[in-house]
Amino acid sequence: MACSLLLSGALAITPAQKARANALGNNLRCPICTGLPITESTNDLSVQMLREVRKQIAAGHSNREIYAYFTARYGNFVLLDPPKEGRNLLLWGTPPAALAAGGAVLWKVLRRRRQANESTPAAATPNSDEPFDSFLAKVRRETRPSARQCREQDTESHA
Repeated sequence: MACSLLLSGALAITPAQKARANALGNNLRCPICTGLPITESTNDLSVQMLREVRKQIAAGHSNREIYAYFTARYGNFVLLDPPKEGRNLLLWGTPPAALAAGGAVLWKVLRRRRQANESTPAAATPNSDEPFDSFLAKVRRETRPSARQCREQDTESHA
């Protein structure tokens, strides 16, 4: 007898109401099979939840009232698309804020690196055709005569 009542109750809704029930069910998470909407889960609890959605639609409840019913019963966890208000707003806003902060840090690092490259003197690379060798640069600095030695050599050659 109960089974026939359930079947007759399921048949009492119109195709538009059935589509609405499926749309609502696609946004309600199965509490057991995490991540699946109740329309895709074959769990007994999901079937009961979908039946309850259809029952409430047949009773004339709005989408907001149906979501409120399931949220009161299972918490915001049951909603696959939680509302973007209150504390949930923090959850929705954190990823874009973190992405923006990361982009700002990356931009700042790249800008500093470019400024550091521009501020290095061109004389640091004596010959642009040969690759830079730090050991060779050190040897050239140490073996290059100082300005005083150059003046002494100039005075000796003029004398």
